[in-house]
Amino acid sequence: MVYFLAGLLLGLSVAIPVYVWVARGTEKRVRQASRRALAAERLAELGKLTGGLAHEIKNPLSSVNLNIQLLQEDLQQIAVGNGKQANQLDSQDLADRLGRINRRFETMSREVHRLRDILDDFLRFAGRVKLDLVSINLNELIDELVDFFTPQASTAGVRLRAQPSNEDSIIQGDASLLKQAILNLLINATQSMDQARADKLPSGGNDELLVRIEAAREGGGNFWRIHVTDTGPGIETEKAEKIFQPYFSTKRNGTGLGLPTTRRIIEEHGGTLSFHSEPGRGSDFMISLPTSVPIDR
Repeated sequence: MVYFLAGLLLGLSVAIPVYVWVARGTEKRVRQASRRALAAERLAELGKLTGGLAHEIKNPLSSVNLNIQLLQEDLQQIAVGNGKQANQLDSQDLADRLGRINRRFETMSREVHRLRDILDDFLRFAGRVKLDLVSINLNELIDELVDFFTPQASTAGVRLRAQPSNEDSIIQGDASLLKQAILNLLINATQSMDQARADKLPSGGNDELLVRIEAAREGGGNFWRIHVTDTGPGIETEKAEKIFQPYFSTKRNGTGLGLPTTRRIIEEHGGTLSFHSEPGRGSDFMISLPTSVPIDR
């Protein structure tokens, strides 16, 4: 019996380190395979994104090119004066021509700004996300965002208000990137309500936007949820399936990268972005972020 126990202990002393070594090797291979799969998925996504970028910049570039040609024609007409010298042109005729030229420049300026926005959004979405993790109180972060965005919301006829958690909603995250993600949702909601009001679309009133924080438990983990709830026109079912696709936008002159960028930022924090929408009543976008502090419920 003594020899049996001694042999068993000896076997275990050999087997356990071998098992640990094999388990660590397997875990390492799984992590490497996961990283390779994510890298391949990211490359495929960037390939589609690049193709979409080429399509998106064609329209503003074509508009700029067309207006340059029209400007050349306008300037030539002024120079020759339709058979007159430039200084012999009728003052009203000259004013009309100069006004037309000014409108051409304004159009080109808008298109150049649109190109810049498209490229900026592309770089933000396509670039690497490097998190500068710090301890963040979400109540304070939302208060800062509401103070910052309230004037813009008020200009659009929207009343923005916050409903913080009764607890200190502490997470580990990148404050700047999280502000960008939530601000994207606030901008989308405000513009959607403003556009629905102008187009007289059915809605939940188009006048209230709520940012609410609540604690939650999911799958045995503790999370903080941030709800951005509007009273706009909602999202139609066929469009709801596409809103996270790059370059899909329901807004006029939207780049279609705001929501994909927001979702990517949240996923980099280990969280999720989801939404519920009722056409004609409004939408609720929900950010779910893991907390670094246990939630007492």
